[in-house]
Order: sequence, then structure tokens, then C-alpha cells
Amino acid sequence: MKRIIVPVDFSQESLKGLELAILYANKFNSDLQMVFVQSSKPGKFHIELKNQYDYALEEFETIVRKYRAQLHQDCDFSYIIKSGKVHEEVAHQAEAFDDSMIICSTNGESGFSDYVIGSNAYRIVQETDRPVITVTSDKYIGEVKKIVMPLDITKETREKVPLVARIAKVFDSEVHIIKVTGSMNEGVHNKLKMYATQVKKFFDEQGVRYQSSLLIGDNISDSTIEYAKTVDADLIAIMTEQTTTIANFLLGSFAYQMLNTSPIPVLSVTPKGLFFTYGMRTTGG
Repeated sequence: MKRIIVPVDFSQESLKGLELAILYANKFNSDLQMVFVQSSKPGKFHIELKNQYDYALEEFETIVRKYRAQLHQDCDFSYIIKSGKVHEEVAHQAEAFDDSMIICSTNGESGFSDYVIGSNAYRIVQETDRPVITVTSDKYIGEVKKIVMPLDITKETREKVPLVARIAKVFDSEVHIIKVTGSMNEGVHNKLKMYATQVKKFFDEQGVRYQSSLLIGDNISDSTIEYAKTVDADLIAIMTEQTTTIANFLLGSFAYQMLNTSPIPVLSVTPKGLFFTYGMRTTGG
């Protein structure tokens, strides 16, 4: 992971994303770049663009002084101020670099516009083909010891496995492979078992520790979160597409519920084929 992008709005809530990003940057020896997007649309207070820029410069310098010592010396620590729509500019910034990731808080608020980061976290996930980790402001930031990785019957569900393995190896994490379904159909269970077997073989080759379980429930997002809470997981890894309907082609209902309700950081990975089919607006800009 060469570069980690962190959108901030200078609220204490949004800095939770920065704290988590520092943890990952130190493990991956990644450069870390904060992004603030100026807004021409007034929020609670009307602040002109020039004043936003000056204020952002001061805040960034304060943040760098406060957090620089927590980041390894080999990791570059920078910031950039942009103008436009938050989710678009953050996605574009991440996509300007190879092997990048976005880490952000799902909570945030500033005087520039209402919930600059909070309301845009979901849009950022939709907008980019890069992996995104979202974290709530209530989450304690510590080592990633356990990763919960749900598998469903979609073929895309396995695309997150290589990245999960990378994260697990640098943190020496244990991965909990959970086969999730709301069906009692034997064919569905056999397909999940086959996928899990493939994943276990890959993890064995990569030297990743794992456990495997089957979860059956009406709401697989609730089941996944409850399982993750039970094992005290530090990360839940999902694909952004978990449904087959065109209406939910980028952020399926499972992914939306996970991002909206999980108290545990969520890693969202967008299926490559799906993004290039439907995500032309991002790559074209």
C-alpha cells in the first residue's frame, strides 16, 4: 500500500480516520496524505473560499505538528486543499496514485458544510475503485488482530481475499471466514463451502491464520456485525456489491447496511469488472 488518502473536515470526529490511517501507514510503510475539499455551498456558517483555504492551511499545520511523531520517519506526511464535490475530489486524489487506499471517518462536521465527511463517506465508497476503510468516531484504534470476512454466493465475493491477506500478514491477524446466507438450500451451502475451500487454500499458501464458520440469518449484515462483535474483531472486509439488481449496482443493500450500522471499521472493496462497467464517470474525469 504505497499511499493512504484521508479526507478530513478538521472536526475531532473526522480525525478518527487519520488515527486509523497512521496505524495502517506504519504497518505498510505508506505515505499518508490528508485531503480537505473546499465547499462553495454554505453550511451552518457562510465562509468564503479564501477564508476556508487560510483556515485549512492553519489546521493542517497544527495536525502535522501533532501527529508527525506518530508516523514512521520513512512515511511522507502531506496535505492538499481542493475544491469541488467531496466524494469526487477524494476519489480522484486516491486514483492519482498507484496502489492507494482511502481511510475515513463516517462521522464529521464542520462549519463549511453540514457533515462534510460523514455524509460523503458512502459516496466516496461508491465513487472510487480503490479500497476504502471507514471507521466510526467511537471506535478505539488499536492493532488489527481479527478480521471478519463474509463470503456470499456472488462470484465477486472472493475479490477481496488478496487484500485481506495483505492486511492480515502485516498485522499478523487471524481471519474469520464466515459463510453468510439467508437460505437453507443445500446447493447454496455447497457453493459457499466451495468458495471457503478456495479461500483457505489461498490463505494456507500465504501463511495467513484463519477460522471458518457458517452464519444463517434473515439479515446477513446484522449477523455479520453480531459475529464480529462476539469475536472482538477489528475489521470487517466486504465487497461493495452484494446484490444482483442493477438498481444497487455499486453499493448493494448489504454493503450500505454495513457502512451505516457497523461499530467496527469496514473495508469496502469494489468489484473490478463492476466498476469499469458502471464507473465510467469516475475514470473519465
